[in-house]
Amino acid sequence: MDWRAHYRDHLVTAEQAVAHIKSGDRVIVHHACAEPTVLIDAMVANADAYQNVEIVHMVPMGKAPYCAPGMESHFWHNSVFNGAPTRKAVSAGQGDFTPVFFYKFPELLRTTMGSDVALMHVSTPDEHGYCSLGVGVDYSLAGAQTAKTVIAQINPQMPRTLGDCFINITDLDAIIEVDSPVIELPPPNISEVEAAIGRNCAALIHDGDCLQLGIGAIPDAVLRELGGFKDLGIHSEMFSDGVVDLFEQGVVNNAKKTLHKGKFVATFLMGTRRLYDFVDNNPVVHMAGVDYVNDPRVIAQNDNLVSINSCVQVDLQGQVVSSSVGLRQISGIGGQADFVRGAAMSKGGRSIIAFASTAQGGKTSKIVPFIDAGSSVSTMREDVEYIITEYGVARLCGLTLRQRAEALIAIAHPDFRDELTAEHERRSGK
Repeated sequence: MDWRAHYRDHLVTAEQAVAHIKSGDRVIVHHACAEPTVLIDAMVANADAYQNVEIVHMVPMGKAPYCAPGMESHFWHNSVFNGAPTRKAVSAGQGDFTPVFFYKFPELLRTTMGSDVALMHVSTPDEHGYCSLGVGVDYSLAGAQTAKTVIAQINPQMPRTLGDCFINITDLDAIIEVDSPVIELPPPNISEVEAAIGRNCAALIHDGDCLQLGIGAIPDAVLRELGGFKDLGIHSEMFSDGVVDLFEQGVVNNAKKTLHKGKFVATFLMGTRRLYDFVDNNPVVHMAGVDYVNDPRVIAQNDNLVSINSCVQVDLQGQVVSSSVGLRQISGIGGQADFVRGAAMSKGGRSIIAFASTAQGGKTSKIVPFIDAGSSVSTMREDVEYIITEYGVARLCGLTLRQRAEALIAIAHPDFRDELTAEHERRSGK
């Protein structure tokens, strides 16, 4: 069938589209800033027609109205990465959390977590009928490929990113048209603490390195320190507006990359319209599924891969906690472990865990004698290489447990060093 005829035959209203969802279905939702908000709103408006619909989603950037009070009998949230709109629902038993390495999530969708419906947000089709998944390829491509029913909102404001990120109109079971802004993430404010962390991280970066950066103030603070560098590359689960600045300055050109030379590689994007306009139909940006981009074996093919991630706690052994506070699941592991291990296998690679030394306005230390009871370890002590705070750099790789504790105490906030030292001396028998 000609794709244009399929388009016409399957073009419906949002209300008609979500009528494909049935009670008991598992629904995969397009990730992060690609979230199909019009379809979600229509689904929630139709809540009385559903019982026990399972919503599988990673980073929520919309309001997640399916988690609102009163929706308990209609929707149940299966989170792979909690965010502000979903954290409370999971804690309250209106949902649950599935632990998985980011790069392994598509495999789950293809095997044990098959879905009934995928809600997607895509670009307008090209002359061959192919729509781009735009700013969210990650697990969403696998979700669209494996769901029994695929519903998509087609939006001319969704950038047409290039790479392994396309779906054909003929693979869509219901289509709605929207013309509305894609969700944006404004740049964060950078404090002096975060600026100091950025300087400490930048001291470990060299001309020609290939970078993976997470999201938030610390990655942006690192990017601010790279203005004088040359020939940097990007192979990252995501990037944001700060990378565009460095590209325009000639700092990032991907010229020294040993995999996808000359190209940015990412699996999703979060930023402002400036970023979205930059990636639109841009051949230097290669988007692909997270099972490729975040596979440690693929990451390792980039020489001099530097990964920079953050956390909520590090204990004196070097165990890193990034997604929970005790038994309370606050986020997810994301791509941290994927890139830490990929960097370890990269020729000349380095992995960095960077964070402010304190939390709760300086009331608690993030470097602790013991991780909170019930917390999940995101990065094992054996995998950790560099730990960075605003007070300095600790290279833990190759250090004994005693040496690790001493190195970590040296970069803890001064207000907490005495109690950390006392605990260290107690356990070491000094």
